[in-house]
Amino acid sequence: MKSKIEPKKINKINKPKKKNKFTQIIIKNRRLIIMIILICAIIYTFKIVLQLVKNPTDTFLVEQGQIYQEEAATGYIFRDETVVKGENYKNGMSQIKTEGERVAKGEAIFRYYSNGEGNLVKKIEELDKKIDEVMSNEDGLFSSSDTKALEDQIIQKIDNIYNENDLQKIRESKNDINTYIMKKAKITGEKSPAGSYLKKLIDERSGYENTLNLGAEYVKSPISGIVSYRVDGYEEILTTSNFGNISKEFLEGLNLKTGQMIPANDESGKIINNYECYIAVASNSEYAKQAKIDDAVKLKFSNGNEVSASIEYINHEDSDDYVLIFKIDKSVEELISYRKISFSIIWWSASGKKIPNSAIAYEQKGDNNVAYVVRTRAGYQDKIWIKELKTNGKYTIVTDYTSDELKELGYGIEEIKSRKKISLYDEILINP
Repeated sequence: MKSKIEPKKINKINKPKKKNKFTQIIIKNRRLIIMIILICAIIYTFKIVLQLVKNPTDTFLVEQGQIYQEEAATGYIFRDETVVKGENYKNGMSQIKTEGERVAKGEAIFRYYSNGEGNLVKKIEELDKKIDEVMSNEDGLFSSSDTKALEDQIIQKIDNIYNENDLQKIRESKNDINTYIMKKAKITGEKSPAGSYLKKLIDERSGYENTLNLGAEYVKSPISGIVSYRVDGYEEILTTSNFGNISKEFLEGLNLKTGQMIPANDESGKIINNYECYIAVASNSEYAKQAKIDDAVKLKFSNGNEVSASIEYINHEDSDDYVLIFKIDKSVEELISYRKISFSIIWWSASGKKIPNSAIAYEQKGDNNVAYVVRTRAGYQDKIWIKELKTNGKYTIVTDYTSDELKELGYGIEEIKSRKKISLYDEILINP
């Protein structure tokens, strides 16, 4: 007899469990998702294998280059400076020679204004206006080849001013123009009738000019060199007479600011030795400790200029600091405005086949540690022994060993005969 199943019990057994919508989507598409993951893994693996086959590691092309060892430094400038000052320094000065201009011994550098010069200058200016007005009215009446030549020079100077950007040269051109105008006026005045108004004005002006010149004090250069009006009182402190007294404490005690220009003044000037100057540096670097007097180095200034220098003096202090005095005889004019500067010391430089340090490996040959690189060419790799000439923190200049050198290192005749040599543009492995 067939048993009956209660309807309520059937409904209880066949009733599905509730699932959220996201889970249903995952279950429905799980095959597709698994297939996508497998395809991505295969593509990634294939890419890695292809890269390894094509280029098993990073490489570098051997190149002709230069390396150097550089050290940032702060230096104090020492030079021969002679201050020149006259009696009437409180009157103010008029520069005859400009800043940085070379002068010979005995040349006038500047002059002090004379007493009452302001009134005399004002009277001369008023006379110049009157003379110019009279000459304009008489233009052509007393012309000559001399006045024509002066007029041409005036026009040329005016044209130069329009095309000039240098303020000092513009000032010089204006002074030349005034000189030419007065020469023309004097020539015209000489050709004017005696007792004429123009001649009277010119004579009056000459009188004021003579009074002005007689009352002025001219200061001449005691030696030859470069003129400067940047006088700050350190001329007798930063001298070249005794480098033995220069210490790190002395330099720091000067309280000078790096790169600050020496202020100009209107009371005195100075003559600077333009042939050489010295730069003092305090350093405790390994290269400073190994430095010797007369060693040749290069100094690189902030404007990019590099100048050759030699070590003139070394002062080793108890604090393990070294004070080095560098002597230079180039670009001296560029430094006349400064006492303390930032620059770089280039201790050495070398040129040749340049490779990164990470491309160099070593092998033991007896008691010798021999450097080599691995060259890759057309799918083949060759070990090449290299001789390290100079190295810094990143690159090394290398060359090939000679047969005799390899023999001394312990290599056999067959190894030497079959050896490979390094050439420019060889492709070598990084971290071989």
